[in-house]
Amino acid sequence: MSYTFLVQLSDTHIREPERLAYGRLDTAPYLRRAVAAICRLPQKPNAVVITGDLTDFGRAAEYEHLRNLIQPLSMPVYLLPGNHDDRQQMRSSFPEYSYLGKEGFIQYSVPIGDLQLITLDTVVPLASEGSLCAERLAWLEIELEKSRHRPVVVAMHHPPFQTLIGHMDEIGLLSGAHELEKLLTLFPNVERVICGHLHRAIQVSFGSTLALTVPSPAHQVCLDLSPQAASAWVLEPPGFGIHTLPQGGRMVTHTAYSDAFEGPYPFHEASGQLID
Repeated sequence: MSYTFLVQLSDTHIREPERLAYGRLDTAPYLRRAVAAICRLPQKPNAVVITGDLTDFGRAAEYEHLRNLIQPLSMPVYLLPGNHDDRQQMRSSFPEYSYLGKEGFIQYSVPIGDLQLITLDTVVPLASEGSLCAERLAWLEIELEKSRHRPVVVAMHHPPFQTLIGHMDEIGLLSGAHELEKLLTLFPNVERVICGHLHRAIQVSFGSTLALTVPSPAHQVCLDLSPQAASAWVLEPPGFGIHTLPQGGRMVTHTAYSDAFEGPYPFHEASGQLID
């Protein structure tokens, strides 16, 4: 059976070499391990998409460090801006990535195996929260119509749903989520809406599809559902998402962990017991 494999990284928050995010975390080794884990996958991905917050401050030196860290990936890599990124610096730092365009929003539609990846730019310059204006949504509707007879994945940074993590919802997609959901109900071929920003694996029914976020390859947002929960992060196991589309089938999403672990060990399929 033929498959399309799309790997999703998000929220890498790369600083300049030897500089620490939040004054205490070197995110680069974590991304290096995630890239190594992707390269070890038994099935080679068709592409990798990084759903925003590529860097911590959107600086040229940070993007150059990111470029070096993802260099081992031999498949196409697609970049999205997050609230920590700078659109024009992204374009200047990755001039060969023509899909980033020349100006304005970074939105594009590209074929990946048997599916179509359509990206949305949710960035509000100099703000942490996100937005989808009428212009961005109108562009999406045109691209969805072009791909009506093809499985689609919509990628964006800010998730268009409440996560119940209060301090993150305060800086979530504060406008355009209702309009987006209404639009997507018209296109049942949309298999997923994949997002970043939350540094956690979260899934929500959204319109006629599934919207989700994936873990960061570095730090995670603390899981505290109190509306008064403090804004804090934790070094839980880092990871990434794998969105798999079997030919003629439905998409299956896995969360993978970006480290090397003991195993694999064979076991008897019928009994579930280890083979002695």
